[in-house]
Amino acid sequence: MTRSHHVPQRTCAACRQVRPKAELLRLVRTPSGRVELDITGKVAGRGAYLCRRSQCVEQALRQNKLARALGVAVSEGLAEQIRERAAQDAAPAKPLGADER
Repeated sequence: MTRSHHVPQRTCAACRQVRPKAELLRLVRTPSGRVELDITGKVAGRGAYLCRRSQCVEQALRQNKLARALGVAVSEGLAEQIRERAAQDAAPAKPLGADER
């Protein structure tokens, strides 16, 4: 009998869909009050999760959903960082060894 591993689930702050934690971007308000993108998922502080879809990113920023979830405003610099990271993660991976002709 094989045992299945527990997969942590988190809710997107924008669309409210529950997804595996690994599929979401994590933002964290550190104890010092700074908000940053948490790539490792292990930075200490108050976290908020966001789908990597551009619709969710834009909705969360436009409607201040991240600011409400974290309790502090999200700077424009961080907003741009979130957009870039979501676009980077959503872009299809180029196969190894594929050359452009």
